[in-house]
Amino acid sequence: MEKFLRDCSSDLQRSKRSASEIHVVLGNEACDLDSMVSAIALACFLAKTTRKTVIPVLNIQRSEFVLRTENTYFLNENQISEDWLIFRNEIDLHELHQAGLLTLTLVDHHVLPRKDQILEEAVVDVIDHRPLERLSSHSCGLTSELVGSCATLITERILKNAAEVLDKKLATLLYGTIVLDCVNMAPEAGKVTLKDTEYISKLEEMFPDLPSRHQLFESLQKAKFNVSGLTTEQMLLKDMKVLSGGNTRLAISVVYLKLEAFLQRPNICQDLCEFCHKFKYNILVAMTISFNEKSEPFRQIAVYSQSGQLREQLCQTLEKALNPHLNLSSFRCPPPEIRAYLQGNTLASRKKVLPIIKDFLNDLDCKEGAVCAENGECELEDQGEQFERFDPACSVLYEEEPQSRCSSVSQPRHQVAEDLAVEEDVRLPPTPMNSLVEGCPLDGGLPKLTAEALLEKFGQIADEEDMEESTLNMRH
Repeated sequence: MEKFLRDCSSDLQRSKRSASEIHVVLGNEACDLDSMVSAIALACFLAKTTRKTVIPVLNIQRSEFVLRTENTYFLNENQISEDWLIFRNEIDLHELHQAGLLTLTLVDHHVLPRKDQILEEAVVDVIDHRPLERLSSHSCGLTSELVGSCATLITERILKNAAEVLDKKLATLLYGTIVLDCVNMAPEAGKVTLKDTEYISKLEEMFPDLPSRHQLFESLQKAKFNVSGLTTEQMLLKDMKVLSGGNTRLAISVVYLKLEAFLQRPNICQDLCEFCHKFKYNILVAMTISFNEKSEPFRQIAVYSQSGQLREQLCQTLEKALNPHLNLSSFRCPPPEIRAYLQGNTLASRKKVLPIIKDFLNDLDCKEGAVCAENGECELEDQGEQFERFDPACSVLYEEEPQSRCSSVSQPRHQVAEDLAVEEDVRLPPTPMNSLVEGCPLDGGLPKLTAEALLEKFGQIADEEDMEESTLNMRH
């Protein structure tokens, strides 16, 4: 496997020079561990069982890979250099397709985003473990089964067709990924299936000296939470959603750190100011999650904005919220640009706080419209020069139509609500399907295992939410 990965870049260049066909195995845009390992493993298998030039492609920019801390950890543990990998910004799939040189296999997803729809013509095979939204076709193979990990389906294909391809290192990557996705194979977590268990056992039989399940699971979970090497900007970008309404853009990030430690980072106020200015956010909400000595979730919230009025309005909304009641209590005395809270209601994950913030933006949007109608202006008060209107020619982050917000006054309230955009920032990899931040161990009353295991169960909620938000965005 190592030789295959080391040769990928040179194979790609050689194929380009000779104008020969390139078979790309493409993971999903989240580039979580399952997506990365599935792409690498299947590409290695295809390269050794066909005469094609096969390249695994990680579907994010190289600069974003540092945000996937469990991926970087697992590669390092297995002495696999990131330099051997090819990222989406390093290969022009559209150019290859236009030249008639691209064939494409999708792993860990089966529907291409709008920007890549033209590549659908090049798709010849799909392997995924999500609910199927793709029609079958004679020109495209389709493997779809609701197992705990896509890596299980990749392992099955390799063992059934060319088991000799599997070396110890590749087996370790597949094994660790399945263990992580299936929450250490614990039935109580509701992720593992009979097929996951079957192929975990087959890998253990073939390679008796694989690391223990528990050891792999604990180390990978720890790596997923490890943000010690990240900058403040990277911490905020690691798991972030963006909401917009009217003239206001709001970022809500989950930070895997106690709020005290986050706010005590050197130059934190300057970092937050630069972050909001760089990405044109009027307001930032940081929801921290950590665990006490009993492995129970501990949640805190910080609200940052250079606009005192906007910050105060959102804080009052959060304090007065009843559905759900967040049970907020003021947290010490942070800098004046930040309001911080202890969150007594640990059931209120980001998924449950989002509707409160959407309603806040909806109300703000209506008030802006009323001001527009009365004064013929469309500006927020007390915003300051650093939050000037965003020029769409300068960045892909601008998504509002270049029209007056005054038109919202005549719209019904439900229509205004639909105008609010909720999206993953288009320059970032989306939240992985098995994110640990959208649920809480108490949400479904499951028996206690570990905080991480139970949070994994509710990571499925995040995927459903992202699908709903994507559908909403496509309507605009």
